[in-house]
Amino acid sequence: MPKTWLITGGTSGLGLEMAQQLLAEGHTVVATARRPEALAQLKQHYPACLHVIELDLMEPDAISSAVKSAFERHQRIDVIVSNAGYGLFGAAEELTNTQIDRQIATNLTGSIHLIRNALPYLRNQGGGRIVQVSSEGGQIAYPGFSLYHATKWGIEGFVESVAQEVAPFGIDFIIAEPGPTGTNFGNNLDLAEASVAYEDTPAGAVRSAICDGSFEIKGDAARTVGAIIAAAQSDTPPPRLALGSTAYSSISQALSARLADLEAQKEIAEFADRQDM
Repeated sequence: MPKTWLITGGTSGLGLEMAQQLLAEGHTVVATARRPEALAQLKQHYPACLHVIELDLMEPDAISSAVKSAFERHQRIDVIVSNAGYGLFGAAEELTNTQIDRQIATNLTGSIHLIRNALPYLRNQGGGRIVQVSSEGGQIAYPGFSLYHATKWGIEGFVESVAQEVAPFGIDFIIAEPGPTGTNFGNNLDLAEASVAYEDTPAGAVRSAICDGSFEIKGDAARTVGAIIAAAQSDTPPPRLALGSTAYSSISQALSARLADLEAQKEIAEFADRQDM
């Protein structure tokens, strides 16, 4: 059954691929973009089913207006996909204040404002689904991506809490966690100015792999998006969706290591519970 979807960041990467797949399947898509003209050709192919809204996630008031416009026009929106974002690379001390603020405002605060503004409409219509596009970087960490990870770990914690708050209203969430995927993520990567001090460190090694193209990317964008769409249309979707063998392996290893560490601390934890007699 055709649905109405709202997708942020619809001009490139997973957002564009999702819009294309959904429109081809007969769904209605509201796509937000900082540059609406980038979707002009797609709009020509689907003039009745594609609605484009100009939006910069760094502007909270604009987010509120965009969400209001989308719901007023379409009355009901079944699935909201919080997808817009980008990567910032650099060792923590290499990053500028401007780079840090922009990364947080786009990836974290922007997604938070989008979800907050959508909730009243979803409540009033009796429910809905929100897909938060995170990444494997919401549960693991690579050196050099500290601020990117801060936004992804942060939005996952926000979603976990909000999901419990709004479950009684028939609103649920999926956190999508793709591994490295064949999109233009690397082309849009914001690179901090390199410091000689980090050349021979793990952060320097990752920088070199990114710059020379040897950073391994296994994920296929079309299949990744297809899996997200299938999950979003499922009656019982998983709250978290690891996408790609790299993501599954990396997240599994990270969780296993944390569990082993937690078990090692069991005696300390039990000691902290004891009261002096």
